[in-house]
Amino acid sequence: MSNCLARRSVPYEKRTVTTDNTQLTPLFPNSTLNRIERMRLNPMRRLTNRSRGEHLSGKGGGSTDFADYRDYAAGDDMRYVDWNIFARLHRPYIKQFLHEEELHVVIMIDASTSMLFDDKLLKARQLAAAFGMMGLLNVERVSVYAIHQQEGQPWKLPPGTGRQKIRPLLKFVEGIEGGGNIPVEQAIETMLRFHRGRGIAILLSDFLTFSDLSRSLNLLFSSGLEVWGLQILGESEINPTLDGDLRFVDSESGETLDVTNAGELMSLYHEHRNWYQETLHKQCRSRNGRFTSINSSATVEEVLFDTLSRQGWVLR
Repeated sequence: MSNCLARRSVPYEKRTVTTDNTQLTPLFPNSTLNRIERMRLNPMRRLTNRSRGEHLSGKGGGSTDFADYRDYAAGDDMRYVDWNIFARLHRPYIKQFLHEEELHVVIMIDASTSMLFDDKLLKARQLAAAFGMMGLLNVERVSVYAIHQQEGQPWKLPPGTGRQKIRPLLKFVEGIEGGGNIPVEQAIETMLRFHRGRGIAILLSDFLTFSDLSRSLNLLFSSGLEVWGLQILGESEINPTLDGDLRFVDSESGETLDVTNAGELMSLYHEHRNWYQETLHKQCRSRNGRFTSINSSATVEEVLFDTLSRQGWVLR
């Protein structure tokens, strides 16, 4: 049994999302759903809540799985004294047991205008649905927040748990529309005003912001949330092909920048992009979290079953 994560086995027939040819969601085929339902999130730390769940806490609890011994202290329940050890060592020791608790999975989807290019928002919605289903099927609390400025559009899915929350989750994620220029750091601070509970905060974004994310990531960390940053970039952002004189227009602010002979700037652009990704990686890792960057052209199956599985984000 892993030191940081464990779950009770659940019979496969009780976990099947769909057994007929009905398409449950347009985000991905049922064959992908059937693979997702066998997976679970793999947190690096044991940040869980007091209510019952599938993850093991760092303290002793009341299950039947033995964890460790500790010295007896005044006031301890005598039922947990190991009398066999007491007979041999003439010192009382208390038996401790594993305590299964609930993990809160917070998913934030960047739906600002910059995410509308190269199917970045579609990839974010697909991954959000996959992460959310993993949490719900493994008895975790899941909440979802959308970062956009669409009037009349819901921007948060309240925390829920269990199989009955799968369809509301999919409906919410499917309905997210992009637009607006809300920065990621502002959205994080807004989310934290509503959030309660320890666990994982999964940020699905291109992270194209002018601000330093250190403060926002500190707020997540101090709230008991393990930060998972998943950057989604389009092919035109990873390998742009530019030449001649160009005018760049910021899709969110509308600001323009005229550039002469853009081809000479490509090496500088790639250097800055690589530096920024490394900075985000260090910021997440220094807070005991994770970070990776993917191409939006990659299929959701490649991201989930290859990239994230190899990097230890999810377990199969």
